[in-house]
Amino acid sequence: MTRAVFLDRDGTINIEKDYLYRVDEFEFIPGAPEAVRMLNEAGFLVVVVSNQSGVGRGYYTEEDVDILHRHIADELAKSGARVDAWFYCPHHPQGKGSYSLACRCRKPLPGMLLEAARRYAIDLEASVMIGDKLVDMEAGAAAGCRTILVRTGYGSAQEAEVLPGTEVYDDLLAAVRALAQPHDGFDSRRPGV
Repeated sequence: MTRAVFLDRDGTINIEKDYLYRVDEFEFIPGAPEAVRMLNEAGFLVVVVSNQSGVGRGYYTEEDVDILHRHIADELAKSGARVDAWFYCPHHPQGKGSYSLACRCRKPLPGMLLEAARRYAIDLEASVMIGDKLVDMEAGAAAGCRTILVRTGYGSAQEAEVLPGTEVYDDLLAAVRALAQPHDGFDSRRPGV
């Protein structure tokens, strides 16, 4: 089975901007491309799992999300990094039309992580969820993953409410560097170790 690191997008990989969908507004959090590359080099599947309720609310389209994800992938490639799979939830209970539903994929529910595990034979217990919100931690915990909160995005404001057992780091790069430390117990389960 495959070990994965699930990454929230907004506030974890890129600077938080409400309802981001425009390529010209996208900015990496410093160190994020390096962190993704380190995960690739360590043999982890890198899976982005992102709530995109702006689609359901009618602020932008699924095509806009796909365009932005292609842009992020192109920018990561410049640093020798890649995302292996992109999952997003376009739904919202107060959304419009077919997007107006209480689904199983919207974090804090673990639907996106469970679907990724099904498609890619991911060992959830040997995997990690990294994000900047409590809903990320709740989704990761519900899927059986190790959880890491980063202080970027909304993380510093939500740190006081973090779930027991969740680790907290300043940013994605710091979290990934900590994962690579042999003394933390995770390294021994890394592919190729």
